[in-house]
Amino acid sequence: QVQLVESGGGLVQQGGAQRLSCAASGSIFSINAMGWYRQAPGKQREFVAIITRDGSIYYTNSVKGRFTISRDNAKNMLYLQMNNLKPDDTAVYYCNAQSSGSNYWGQGTQVTVSS
Repeated sequence: QVQLVESGGGLVQQGGAQRLSCAASGSIFSINAMGWYRQAPGKQREFVAIITRDGSIYYTNSVKGRFTISRDNAKNMLYLQMNNLKPDDTAVYYCNAQSSGSNYWGQGTQVTVSS
């Protein structure tokens, strides 16, 4: 099993920047991909970004050019650098790991962007 803990959320002004972190522990060597998802009130959880085991990176269209996903394998950490934040980015952000056919989720961290 894999345990994930997110941090770095908070209140940010429109146009600002914030960096989210995800610490992974457990059976980390079995992880095939890690990514970020987000869920706004009353809306379905949506995909934001993912990085695969071979280093391939994919983003949802609404964050391309503004968000950057990265990882530090030595520290078992996943990051999401968010720049030029918009009010529509307001959501609970979740770290996700895919391992041995299963999905694992962190507890989520709230990001609120004010205008």
